[in-house]
Amino acid sequence: MFLTGTLLNVATVLVGTVIGLLIGARMPPRMQEGLTTGLAFFTALIGVSMGLRAFTDPAAQPGDELAVLGAILGGVVIGELLRLHDGLESLGAWFQRRLARGAKPSRIAEGFVTASIVFCVGPLTILGSIENGLTGDITLLAIKSLLDGVASIAFAAALGVGVALSALTVLIVQGGIAGGAFLLRDVMDTTTVLAITSAGGVILLGVALRLLDLKAVRVASFLPALLLAPIFIRLADLVRGML
Repeated sequence: MFLTGTLLNVATVLVGTVIGLLIGARMPPRMQEGLTTGLAFFTALIGVSMGLRAFTDPAAQPGDELAVLGAILGGVVIGELLRLHDGLESLGAWFQRRLARGAKPSRIAEGFVTASIVFCVGPLTILGSIENGLTGDITLLAIKSLLDGVASIAFAAALGVGVALSALTVLIVQGGIAGGAFLLRDVMDTTTVLAITSAGGVILLGVALRLLDLKAVRVASFLPALLLAPIFIRLADLVRGML
């Protein structure tokens, strides 16, 4: 079943969130801040390693990095026109209004948006969902599920119950990729995955900046770059073939 790996991932996020909430309730604010900072550093490291794929991967060709840059810039234009980040934050705020209790400030929306981006942008999300959809193999998504489960503990301890809502995003995004993998099996080659991975790394850097409170990057507005990156790299291939 093409949703098996995704459902496992959803379960680990929910279990990790529960554990994180139990720990977080007994955790001093300074420790919560330290967890958030540690997560930000790790997210930045993963983002850099992913983003550099267009420069260092053996399958990369000269000009691929410019194609990824074009996809990032074009993607954010489309994302802002569609107001994607506003829409995602509005959804998080809607959950927050219904789940928040008392006068204590809530971070439900922040937890939802941050965890959704981190859990759904990455090579394991793409490769694992495609492999699960094409062959039924859940090995990669099982690895991702373990990583996300551990990360959700730290996220929930620092950001609260909103992290649990990211399980919905995981279900929709990974389930959608796995469901469409069979129909798009001839398109999902090494070049396509390389382009998506590099663009995803840039988006993760935006998440890290938000976690560090350095800049409120509207990360969801960059998501169309994940669709544009493979197209732009194909265009780069055509240009190289004409030269």
